[in-house]
Amino acid sequence: MRQSYRVCLTVGVILAVCFAGNVLAADKIKIEKLDDLPRHTYTLEIKALELLENDEAFGNLVTAVKADLESDLATYEIDDKSTLQGYYGTLGSIALLEERYDDWFAYFELSQALEDKEAVKLTSGLSTRAYIKAIQSGAEDPTVPFREAYAELVNVLPYDIVGADLKQSKGRSEIFSENLILGIIESRIQPMLDQTEGVMSKDIAFSLIGMVRNIRTYLPFKDIVGEVLSVYLDAHAVEKEEIWTAREFDLPAEAPAKEVVVAIWDSGTDPDVYGDGMWTNANEIPANGIDDDNNGFVDDVYGIGYTLHSDKTSDVIYPIGDVEKDRARLQRQMKGLDDITSNIDSEEANEVRKAMSSLPREEVRPFIEGIAEYGGFAHGTHVAGIAVRGNHFAKILSARMTFGYEMIPEEPTVEQAEKDAIAVAEIVEYFKTNGVRVVNMSWGGTLASVEGALEANNAGGEPEERKALARKIFEIGKVALFDAIKNAPDILFVTSAGNDDADVNFEEFIPSSFDLPNIMSIGAVDQAGDETSFTCFGKVDAYANGFEVESFVPGGDKLSMSGTSQASPQVVNLAAKLFALNADLTPTQVTELIVSGCDEHKAGERSVMLINPKKTVMLLAQMK
Repeated sequence: MRQSYRVCLTVGVILAVCFAGNVLAADKIKIEKLDDLPRHTYTLEIKALELLENDEAFGNLVTAVKADLESDLATYEIDDKSTLQGYYGTLGSIALLEERYDDWFAYFELSQALEDKEAVKLTSGLSTRAYIKAIQSGAEDPTVPFREAYAELVNVLPYDIVGADLKQSKGRSEIFSENLILGIIESRIQPMLDQTEGVMSKDIAFSLIGMVRNIRTYLPFKDIVGEVLSVYLDAHAVEKEEIWTAREFDLPAEAPAKEVVVAIWDSGTDPDVYGDGMWTNANEIPANGIDDDNNGFVDDVYGIGYTLHSDKTSDVIYPIGDVEKDRARLQRQMKGLDDITSNIDSEEANEVRKAMSSLPREEVRPFIEGIAEYGGFAHGTHVAGIAVRGNHFAKILSARMTFGYEMIPEEPTVEQAEKDAIAVAEIVEYFKTNGVRVVNMSWGGTLASVEGALEANNAGGEPEERKALARKIFEIGKVALFDAIKNAPDILFVTSAGNDDADVNFEEFIPSSFDLPNIMSIGAVDQAGDETSFTCFGKVDAYANGFEVESFVPGGDKLSMSGTSQASPQVVNLAAKLFALNADLTPTQVTELIVSGCDEHKAGERSVMLINPKKTVMLLAQMK
């Protein structure tokens, strides 16, 4: 009888979601943007950590979350696949924790039907399926049937498709620990709840439910996951074919080309690394503390810079003090954390995972923030090297911005947004004045991140008031950046799509969602040209290699890093070579040459356009 009851629930889940999503779509409210969805809040009367032991409080939370999600699915027509997968994932987690296993499978299948990335579709849910089989076996020791079930699921998978994703899963098994999860709750979630008197948004509730699920259903089996995956990966240790070297086009010093100014709008560029490759302001005397050319910037020899609060600074890169003695450690940890964030398995990522898995709770926050701070310090220099590689005619103009690295972000304000907007206009005007032809922007922001930062600081009032304030702050920055780019039609701006595996239009990523003739949004693929699991999609004009891309970091060392941050400057690199070869080209013409030279691949219903520098340069020659 109990099994039949679960089957009926499963049928009910499928019919309710599918019927509401299709037959009654005309009667539902269409959601065009993530911001259109209603705000749900939940109040926690206890400390967040106590949810792990307080079944009544946790049950009340999941009941409220479940009711809201089911209501949203019945009320709204949501076309965004990532949002729906998030809903189904949380509903599935609740079903799993409530031992409604057939319902978990129903939500899993609904989510799978939305997945375009083949590797993700094949590898998602493996450990949960093995967990359910182990629990349903009734074995006294469930680890034995779990190992058998998990190995059976993994060993039949095609390595050429799933290899990278299974390396990621293995890495996840190594990083997860109860102390890590509890440390994140203590250092990020609880301080926010302390300010809001226990009130939290849907996103925070999602996170807490997921953490409880991981502690209860994943951590007891994580070592087995790592062991099974190690055996599988060792047996299939074949690297993917690397396609990018054959596509490269270098511009040697003897080429019939002209100097081109490439702006790296990032965390700053170390001029000692690139030497003569830096653009220089001949009218400025270095390090004299004076605005020699009266352009509003002091000591702007290699470009300009702004602090986190958009104050002008002559510091070329973010100052974090003397890092020389810890340089090697910081570089490895920064690369490891970057790889983890981008779902890339590497030696450095494994080191960071192992370190994080054994951290005491109180050390989680300083460990993560320390690495993130160095990552901001190194990011711009790394990006710059990719943008000018193989181009003797490129000159780097550095435009330093400052990234926050704290787990709890600063409170956004209208005043700061207006100050940021002024800085954006000044930066782009500087580009125009100094002959920049192409700009790399390996960064971005979303409306949701502004609203989340307001929540983290208990700012903005009630949920609907906070929503309105977030929109106001976001629009100030969005409009300023959009207008600045629009009003610089002779400059091509190239931006990373983002690493959140989301639709940049639906979630309102800026600047990657901008629709202007002089901006390109770039997604990431791996060494073989396969779409990475982390890359965003939607308004993406082209894809480039974002997997283990080698470049310089401050001090001159070389490091391989991954992400759409590394894919974007690959396109800047190609655009700069085109401008060098033909200075009369417009941004629109360069974009058309790059896109026309792309090779098309399919990712589900979407096209993935891989850049091909050699083919694009041939098209330029034909155009001449």
